[in-house]
Amino acid sequence: MIDERIDLIEEEQNEEFSNDDLFNITSWGADPSVRELILQYKEGDIEKPELQRKYVWTKKDASRFIESLLLGLPVPSIFLANIEQSGKRLIIDGYQRIRTLYDFIEEGIWHGDDSEFKLLNSNIINERWRGKAFADLSENDKRRLKNYTIHAIVFEQKHPSNDSGLFQVFERINTSGTTLNDQEIRNCVYQGAMNTLLFAVNKHDKWRILYGGQEEDSRMMDLELILRFYALNCGNVYNSDKKKISLKQTLNKYMQDNMHASDEFINEKESEFCSAIDFVYTNFGEEAFFNLQNDLTKIRRRLYPTVFDSIMIATSIALNRGYVYNGENLKEKRMNLLKDAMYRDSISQGTMKVDNIRTRISLALRFLYGMEL
Repeated sequence: MIDERIDLIEEEQNEEFSNDDLFNITSWGADPSVRELILQYKEGDIEKPELQRKYVWTKKDASRFIESLLLGLPVPSIFLANIEQSGKRLIIDGYQRIRTLYDFIEEGIWHGDDSEFKLLNSNIINERWRGKAFADLSENDKRRLKNYTIHAIVFEQKHPSNDSGLFQVFERINTSGTTLNDQEIRNCVYQGAMNTLLFAVNKHDKWRILYGGQEEDSRMMDLELILRFYALNCGNVYNSDKKKISLKQTLNKYMQDNMHASDEFINEKESEFCSAIDFVYTNFGEEAFFNLQNDLTKIRRRLYPTVFDSIMIATSIALNRGYVYNGENLKEKRMNLLKDAMYRDSISQGTMKVDNIRTRISLALRFLYGMEL
């Protein structure tokens, strides 16, 4: 589902790449029963990665899945990553299924609204189980459901030791009805200090207003924007001698490089983002990251990623250099920036060309704060 608050840039969303590293990844099959999966999930032996995507299945999705098992129909395999350091297994693909089974059988609570978990009372469900909770099933049905085996494919990366290859494993084989997007995959693979920071600053009140919703995005697009700010706000990115960068690889590398960042670094990054967001909200208002429509007379009321990254990075640079607001009409300066032909080109075409990244940050810094990059 596309987040309608964000004006997505097609070339960035459709980017594909192959990592140049050579990986030694092994895999093997297992056939745990539903009973075993629930116990392993309950005891933390298999787990969704830290702060992973929220539960997104509807009651219809969940009910149809459980009915399929009661009918004895085959269901897709789940995919798990074996993490040698902890001995645990992370859920690559299958969290919605495992959580559905845990909630229905173990908790009896529907995760969507904390009500009693009963199968959908609809003619799309066999009348034998329609509207029933687990406790309402016959003993035979309960036993058959718990004994159902779900095929699992387990992956383990032997080389290199940083689990970087798991991103490609996630990307290529996650097959559930609602597939993981790039940030959800990063959140699975690159657990650690940076990932935790993203979730922390994502709650910042001014950011929630500027993003356009108090509730955190269930598909983590808000987190990806914050990561975008951090990863592109580096001289070695916008001053690179490359012609073009891969946004996906750049975000992956930033997450990976800072998985075990020091508390001092994390505190500095938290302050960096929050200071810039507070300044932007106070001086540009809720439309700070919106773009103009093509006629340059009306606002396109959606957050535009390249407007976001250029204004945020320019603001962060200016504040770090000691910029002090002296009553200038920054809203008017932002409108002049949005109308500039060179800026418009840099935010809409070839957005990951290094020249265009540098151009839009440089122009934002000049138009808004009278500074040179």
